[in-house]
Amino acid sequence: MLTLAVAAASGAGAVCRYLLDRTVQRRVRGAFPYGIFVVNITGSLLLGLVTGLALHHGLPDGPTAVLSAGFAGGYTTFSTLAGETLALALVGSWRTAVANVVFSVAVGLAAAAAGLALALI
Repeated sequence: MLTLAVAAASGAGAVCRYLLDRTVQRRVRGAFPYGIFVVNITGSLLLGLVTGLALHHGLPDGPTAVLSAGFAGGYTTFSTLAGETLALALVGSWRTAVANVVFSVAVGLAAAAAGLALALI
């Protein structure tokens, strides 16, 4: 039953990723992939929060798996980050490609730390 719940949460996460990415990209123009950036940062925040709740407040394994491996796993996407970065590099937008990687990793780690900190409140 847990496997089905993780699968359903993963599907829901993927749909949310698609909708948020498209919404952000329609509103913000430019070469930088803001939609996936926002998705990955909010997903990192969520994963940090879930991790903190599991470690410090006893969130049970089932909900932890559904929220982290399921929803956050379907919601965030390293492959799209890599693909969009490669596409930027291929058209000669090296600075934007490098900024995408650096900012995604740095801000993603900060967001995960912020989520963990939120769980400690």
